Amino acid sequence: MQLDSAQLTALASILRLGSFDAAAAALGVTPSAISQRVKALEDRVGTTLVLRGQPCTGTPTGQRLAKHAEDVALLEARALGVSGNTSPPRLRLAVPADVLATWLIPALAQIPDMLFDLVIDDQDTSADWLRRGEVSAAVTGQARAAPGCDVLALGALRYHATASPAYVERWFADGVTAETLARAPMLTFNRKDQLQGRWLMQKTGQRLTPPSHHLPSSHGFVAAAREGLGWGMNPAPLVTEDMEMGRLVSLDDALPLDVPLYWQVARIMAPALAPLTAAIRAAAREALVQKAR
Repeated sequence: MQLDSAQLTALASILRLGSFDAAAAALGVTPSAISQRVKALEDRVGTTLVLRGQPCTGTPTGQRLAKHAEDVALLEARALGVSGNTSPPRLRLAVPADVLATWLIPALAQIPDMLFDLVIDDQDTSADWLRRGEVSAAVTGQARAAPGCDVLALGALRYHATASPAYVERWFADGVTAETLARAPMLTFNRKDQLQGRWLMQKTGQRLTPPSHHLPSSHGFVAAAREGLGWGMNPAPLVTEDMEMGRLVSLDDALPLDVPLYWQVARIMAPALAPLTAAIRAAAREALVQKAR
């Protein structure tokens, strides 16, 4: 099935900008023209592509088609060269929040002729976006390549189980044991976050379920630990200074948690994304643990 490029561009603009009016302004046409293009595309593929609302969002098929349109634009830009008068191509990536907060931004900054649309998800599930065809690349914790993707090992992001000295004095005066860990309030990024559970299993050999705060912010996670709200697994790059200054302490110096990370990229996009892949690998070599402990 051959799809009209103007219709695909209209769809991608609506989902990126959130409304038909904003897409029309960006493309220099009327909202009526945008609506007609989307309606024609929906008739062509036989399903709804845009869920009207504030903002407009895409159905699963709509999101895949919008990503396809942006991928085609990126491939064309790489093949023909990006003009200074042309908007840079856009790339949608799935990345874990801690990766974004610690080492990814400098890598993205090495690619000035590209716009990035970042989807934030857990390292254990970020590859699912690739499997659904909703992103073109991902930093993931899964070594097994998603269908149609290449995978490259990046190294491991090291985490420390950390808390404030006052928190440790209050909750772990009798030692960091299975009994005390089962009672002490814990920090959890979101319901997908398994890092605390992994560390607890390594530490105690038990599946403990302590009371838990949900705090979906990498920097907020560190701040919460520093203020004594709970203990949590914090990435080493974010807490090294706090640990050196005594604002945070490790619950077990001998038991960090190294989380392997991988760069997965859709094979068809890999040549066009080679400069980004090189930048990400270089940044990872500087920030991540490069061999198993």
